[in-house]
Amino acid sequence: MTNRDDVREFLSSRRAKVSPEMVGLPSVGPRRVPGLRRGEVATVAGVSVEYYTKLERGDLRGVSDEVVEAIAGALRLDAAERSHLVDLARTANAGTRARRRPAPRTSLRPSLRHLVDSITTGAAVLGNLRGDVVATNELARALYDPVYRAQPEPLSFPRFTFFDPAAREFYPDWDEIADSSVASLRTIAGRHPFDKAITDLVGELSTRSEEFRTRWARHDVRLHIEGIKRMRHPVVGLLELEYNTLGLPGDEGLGMTVYTAAPGSEAQEKLDLLASWWASEKAARTPGATTASDR
Repeated sequence: MTNRDDVREFLSSRRAKVSPEMVGLPSVGPRRVPGLRRGEVATVAGVSVEYYTKLERGDLRGVSDEVVEAIAGALRLDAAERSHLVDLARTANAGTRARRRPAPRTSLRPSLRHLVDSITTGAAVLGNLRGDVVATNELARALYDPVYRAQPEPLSFPRFTFFDPAAREFYPDWDEIADSSVASLRTIAGRHPFDKAITDLVGELSTRSEEFRTRWARHDVRLHIEGIKRMRHPVVGLLELEYNTLGLPGDEGLGMTVYTAAPGSEAQEKLDLLASWWASEKAARTPGATTASDR
């Protein structure tokens, strides 16, 4: 899809979610489709109907920051949607130089590897923009052992989620995970529209997974910052963990997500058990290692 297509479908899909009552307008006459009419969006945003129609047809060239903000307010966009609209406008106005800028650096600095390893009470995962795992600490490796067994490395969370039947067993809330995965990838694609690796991944997922295609067509976006995630591990059973995703300003193409549990909680006890199991499992997988049963 082109930037114009993305703009058109994003704006029209957001408009369909807003009722006249939500923006203080009377609902007059029957409506063929849900949501606001273009003229109503224009009225709330303070622009002409002709100008808003031009924008919704996909032409954001020359649009000012003030108009973008006014449209975002009229459509009641949340923080992630507002940021996505800004990214679409930036792409529409990008020159050849911007299109050729180098991809974000994704190599792993030694000190960053040390940082990941130093986290011992939570499961730390360092990932790139495409959802590939770049590095984990020992606890995260234990947590995602079922995923590593199901996939060749480097582990790709989007591919696991949409291509591997084991994902529905590992994620009890698979539909929610799938929604989040696509919305996060849509956000990243909007922020890095000229990254061929991201474009190729979206194409692969769209070609091979109807579940992905359906969600991609919704144009939902989200900021992957914090939340609760449930995972079913074959060793410790169901885990409900808090997660926080940390940006790394010095490593634009990487982010770190840390899964934790409240001290003294059942989830923390399971993480402790998982750490103990992984230490034994890792020793057993090491050639020539001696396990407790051998002594």
